[in-house]
Amino acid sequence: MTTSKPGKAVAQPYKPTPAETAALARHRDRSERRPPARIKVAKGATGASTRPDHPDLGMGTLNLMNALGTASLPFMDGLLRQITNVASHGQEPDEAGINFVLSVVNGIEPRDEIEAMLATQMAAVHLATMTFARRLAHVDNIPQQDSAERAFNKLARTFTTQVEALKRYRSTGQQTVRVERVTVEAGGQAIVGAVNAPAGGGRGCDEN
Repeated sequence: MTTSKPGKAVAQPYKPTPAETAALARHRDRSERRPPARIKVAKGATGASTRPDHPDLGMGTLNLMNALGTASLPFMDGLLRQITNVASHGQEPDEAGINFVLSVVNGIEPRDEIEAMLATQMAAVHLATMTFARRLAHVDNIPQQDSAERAFNKLARTFTTQVEALKRYRSTGQQTVRVERVTVEAGGQAIVGAVNAPAGGGRGCDEN
């Protein structure tokens, strides 16, 4: 028979707050909707090799293909090699770096190969942007500052352009007609601002 020492408080299990419970539910929903795709780097006698980080090789491969928006094994293999080159420094694959890029691509949820390539480029540009942000924070002279600042600004603008390109590619391509304001003064004509013509052509408004 065991007894607890008097005066010693028994630790109670942590009870999540309502906000934390909701966050757990959102996390579970994301995981179920799109399983994580990860790569594991193994070192052997012939060097380092990569494989899906999953107990089942087939399911791990399917997760990677789904993350890259493809059903093509050659496309997956080729893009993974490119991701490995971008995310690694030196001769050996960087497991953490590869999985970071994969997490970015998986988060964008590419629907096809074009979106997967664009998402990979966005991850690569982000890595380069952070590299020059670090350099900008540790410059020793004005020339170094100017060089790092120019590269950082170009990369940041490139990333924004990539985001817009992804939005355009995912859009339906339909143009909308938007009228900001119509003002009619006494004895005057209607003034219509910001009218976009429909895709089929024609005038935005008819003349009286």
